[in-house]
Amino acid sequence: MTRYVRSKAPLRLSFAGGGSDIEAVFKQIGGAVLVATINKYSYVSIAPREDHQIRIRSLDFNLETEYSLAGETPYDGVLDLAKACVAEMGIKQGLDISLQTEAPPGSGLGSSSSMTIALLAGLHTLLHRHMDPYDLAEQAFAVERVKMKISGGRQDQYACAFGGFNLVEFHSDNIEVTPLRLRPDALNDLESHCMLCFTGRTRLSANLIDKQVAAFQDPAGTSRAGTEKLKDLAYEAKNLLLRGKITEFGHLIHEAHLAKKKMNPLVTDEFIDSLYDEARKLGAFGGKILGAGGGGYLMFFVPIEIKQKIREKLEEMGGVFTSFGFCPEGVQTWTSVCP
Repeated sequence: MTRYVRSKAPLRLSFAGGGSDIEAVFKQIGGAVLVATINKYSYVSIAPREDHQIRIRSLDFNLETEYSLAGETPYDGVLDLAKACVAEMGIKQGLDISLQTEAPPGSGLGSSSSMTIALLAGLHTLLHRHMDPYDLAEQAFAVERVKMKISGGRQDQYACAFGGFNLVEFHSDNIEVTPLRLRPDALNDLESHCMLCFTGRTRLSANLIDKQVAAFQDPAGTSRAGTEKLKDLAYEAKNLLLRGKITEFGHLIHEAHLAKKKMNPLVTDEFIDSLYDEARKLGAFGGKILGAGGGGYLMFFVPIEIKQKIREKLEEMGGVFTSFGFCPEGVQTWTSVCP
């Protein structure tokens, strides 16, 4: 009887501080990000084989790759990040691995890191190893950013490993995760005022992040000031949430959106700005483009009585809304005999 190892890791929303989690940035000015996980997930299923073949399938993109552990890992552009996770874990037995996520790469919800965390956690469970969330997040960072040279920061790995609402602080010599213990009424109120709108396209974040780092290092530009403002807003946003001040929190997220555009004007374009400006015109407290921007999801904070009006108008313009809720759990693993 085949015993499967299964895992899932949540996707995330970043409220304020994104960009300050990039090593080239926080090594100079420190960093802080307020981030929360949502009930959208990346899923992994792992089944042992009797041979030394690794077969990896992406159910989202109908992609499949197969190679032998007896040779070199073939990094050929097909599911290379998953191959790198297998290599990182020193796997010696053949495996069938299936991958699926509820948001595409480049959506701004941290889906690539979510998948990496889920796959690494599943492989640890297969090998009967325990790894705490800090170590798992750093291992995922090493695979994504160091081994595979995918530009980006560290907030996604920590958010997906820990789960829940967290203030993640990035110091030159360590990283500290502080869970927020929000009152249930504040959490429910926040969730009921949030809207998630897909812009209809994704983007490659690496180019945007590389340009952001270059802009940060330009003393004549505005990027450094925008990044420092975003870091400060992460602390302010945390304090507002802990006090249950949801309206003020929504207005602050608008400040974060403006600071993010100051940090890197390429995070939005004419279409994204038109969606955002229309939502504000109709009465949204605030919102922001998620992730590195350039596409993916917009998040809005909206008075409940005008949510439907905003949905209808932005859908006319080409936006697509997605329902979600916040979730307290980080990555989870389990075993099953059910195919």
